Amino acid sequence: MKNPLNWWGVLLLAALLLGSGCSMRKSSGDIRVQGSGIQPELGFACCDQGLDEARRLFAQQGVVQQLKALHAAVAIPASDFSPERAALVRQISQQGIPVVAGLALPADEGYYLNADNAPQAAARFADFEQWTRAQQLTWAAVGLDIEPNFGQLAQLREHRWRLIATLAQRSVAMRRMERAQQAYAQLVEQIRASGYPVQTYQMPYVPAERGVHTTLADRLLATPEVSGDQDYVMLYTSFARPAGAAVIRSLGQQARGIAIGSTSGPGIPGEGFGPLDWSEFSSDLIVASHFTRHIGVYNLEGCVRQGFLPRLLTLDWSQTVVIPAASVQRASQRIALVRSVLWVGSNVIYLIAVALVVIGLLWHVRGKRKLHRGTPTT
Repeated sequence: MKNPLNWWGVLLLAALLLGSGCSMRKSSGDIRVQGSGIQPELGFACCDQGLDEARRLFAQQGVVQQLKALHAAVAIPASDFSPERAALVRQISQQGIPVVAGLALPADEGYYLNADNAPQAAARFADFEQWTRAQQLTWAAVGLDIEPNFGQLAQLREHRWRLIATLAQRSVAMRRMERAQQAYAQLVEQIRASGYPVQTYQMPYVPAERGVHTTLADRLLATPEVSGDQDYVMLYTSFARPAGAAVIRSLGQQARGIAIGSTSGPGIPGEGFGPLDWSEFSSDLIVASHFTRHIGVYNLEGCVRQGFLPRLLTLDWSQTVVIPAASVQRASQRIALVRSVLWVGSNVIYLIAVALVVIGLLWHVRGKRKLHRGTPTT
């Protein structure tokens, strides 16, 4: 789970974080969501800002002890196969903290995994396995971050017609997505055969697609559906203010795992984007825990900087979060808009065909009326 804090990432997350109704107790339009009462299995993404920053993070007093007390795992990107990164992983795992390897491509290859780089992902895992054996590393799981190539989309955005042509071509590329799904299914089985459980991190539009039985967004953004042992939907409400936890309440019931965030990163003046504070963060956690036992957090650095870890140790997981009616309404409006766009986009060919048939019938009826009016009477 890496924070895609660029304009494409912001627009995608803000536009596609949406909701659907679920039956819960209402009070004056507000929604009350009660926590599970049991601490979920927590995993913190970290260490995507360089090894020096990562070393300083784990050298801070109390961080390791607090993670162990929370029985939490940490996810570290395997973005290079250096001895220095291996030393960091070894240091963390030897202190009793489970470490998840985030399989990542080099930055110049797009970093995230998607339909365009399935062969590179398989080759990357082979290199990862060789590095793991050479360095004698221990992993709790391997994570696959399925996201668009934001850099490529940003370049296409500068050339509007190229962007339109690319998206149009992708919208009908069924075989391309089928091949990518098959390739990633094989990769998942290969990772499992090597002895690792597989985590996947998915974009927030995935539940929306399932709701209208389409793969349009996946085809447009080259994000094949990949299933692992623990599948997390990334519901970063820091990009969805002021809907906030209403987003998680809306999509949580469809998710096997939920990743929340972001607890770090710069704010964008006038846009409402910025790191979650404790009130927002704890509310997101409670609402997420209502639906799943598996919660990921982006990221550990932000939690440490804001002093969240000690507060997590005493968090009441049975408390009730009240989601304002206005937030619920915003989430509902987003689902109405986005699902409508997905449905229309997926059925546009059929809609055009129906429209042509209707127009043809109207012209036929009109023509018969003209003919009837022009026929002389005897």
